[in-house]
Amino acid sequence: MKKIIVIGSSNTDMVIKTKNFPAPGETIMGGKFLMNSGGKGANQAVAAARLGGRVTFIGKVGDDIFGKQAVQQLEDEGINVDFVVVDPENPSGVALITVDQKGENSIVVAPGSNGTLSPADFDKAIDELNESEYILMQLETPILTVEHIARIAVEKRKKVVLNPAPAAELSNELLKNLYIITPNETEAELLTGVIVTDAQSALKAATVLHDKGVETVIITMGAAGAFLLANGKSETIATIKVEAIDTTAAGDTFNGALVVALSEGKTIQESIAFANKAASISVTRIGAQSSVPFRNEIIN
Repeated sequence: MKKIIVIGSSNTDMVIKTKNFPAPGETIMGGKFLMNSGGKGANQAVAAARLGGRVTFIGKVGDDIFGKQAVQQLEDEGINVDFVVVDPENPSGVALITVDQKGENSIVVAPGSNGTLSPADFDKAIDELNESEYILMQLETPILTVEHIARIAVEKRKKVVLNPAPAAELSNELLKNLYIITPNETEAELLTGVIVTDAQSALKAATVLHDKGVETVIITMGAAGAFLLANGKSETIATIKVEAIDTTAAGDTFNGALVVALSEGKTIQESIAFANKAASISVTRIGAQSSVPFRNEIIN
């Protein structure tokens, strides 16, 4: 199995469980407080590592206790952190997360050092890129850096998987350099202008992205499963039914699992089914990286 490179954010997540989300100007009493390592990039790296991948993480942290703890925890997961850059001028990223009684979440992120990840930071890891097959990215780091990485990766015949979260507009140049894009319904709507509510509307949105050059489009639809458009064919791949208590990092778990399965030679359908199961397990647990399952939990 070739290496998987995950490039993206590392945050410290501060989570409060509460019955309902506060209205603007309202103060409410919450319940349990948790502080966990997070960030979409780091979450996806942990998911890929726990599920059997050989993972290198490229990101940026502050020269502070949060950054040091984040890097140590990634290393403890067996992830190569040789290319994590320390920013001496900006703090590590922080995310404030509220989780309601239905398991839905509301998140505000202060990106800190994540917002300074540059093309030059990535270029130091070019030799690592040569040994990889899949490059997994998100959008909590600068878009110019994401575009640069995708361009270089494609030139080297690597497969770029982009989880376009948080939602943002993407250039046609970037879309043409993607092997797979994995938006959820909200992100797909922003990217295409199509409101995604079912398989028919998902096909319409996926077709827009495919026509702009993305080879394979996967729209994640929560409990409804994942919609796939690839090789001119579309289908919805169902997920297992669970009682969700916290959806934080479910998408990150899905993406990490997806690239692991693909790197093992599984078909795209098999890879999505594997990723669906991993994500379903994650929503039954509290937290981001703390909710990510291990490989033996998927097999059993």
